[in-house]
Amino acid sequence: MDHALLVTALVGGVSLFYATVGQAGGTAFLAIMAFALFPAAEMRATALLLNILVAAYATWRLHQGATLEWHLLAKFTPPSLVTAFLGGLLVVEGRAYFALTGLLLVLAAGLMLLRRTADTVGNGDVRLAPAATAGAGVGFVSGLTGVGGGVFLTPLVIVLGSTSPRHAAALAPPFILCNSALALLGVLLAGQRPAEGTSFYALGALAGAVLGTAFGQRWMSQRATRIVLAAILLVAGVRLLLR
Repeated sequence: MDHALLVTALVGGVSLFYATVGQAGGTAFLAIMAFALFPAAEMRATALLLNILVAAYATWRLHQGATLEWHLLAKFTPPSLVTAFLGGLLVVEGRAYFALTGLLLVLAAGLMLLRRTADTVGNGDVRLAPAATAGAGVGFVSGLTGVGGGVFLTPLVIVLGSTSPRHAAALAPPFILCNSALALLGVLLAGQRPAEGTSFYALGALAGAVLGTAFGQRWMSQRATRIVLAAILLVAGVRLLLR
């Protein structure tokens, strides 16, 4: 039980930190499970379940605040649902899995740090073809890795110049929710199952999301959102590479 309580506390802490920038925390959930020596076959399904819970709460809060750009989200999400399911069906094990996920997160961090002009970008638009292509790619990676996809979507939306960091972060929760649900279906069909005690971890994740979402919506500036997100991506990516 002590082990479960420690993992629950860590999950709650990273959920709070990630929620300030609109992320569910799938990458950190995976890192915690790796540190706690969870079986590899349980990690992806557990992370996706936690993603679904946290993203569902964040999506509800954003919808209540009328801050979601549904028209922009609709261009990225539909293609990602199919590819997220297909990615979930595939099983990448061992060092190859951690290397792939870590490299993608480090790349995303670099894009965020280089995109300084995004701090003053207003709400814009992006053509359907690039958005659908990006969504499909992110969906596949999210299903393959179990991170939900928000950490990949947000930098892409900013780099495409379609909106500011804060609005891009607001797109992540509903995108994560949809992709994690389809990815989890594929993962379950592939024979992987969540870890025992996931209900405890879910309570910690939800508590962190409640606090982190409130903090991020009220006090995070555009520049702070970009820098914090980049730091999260970089640390998580290096952590997985070293794993």
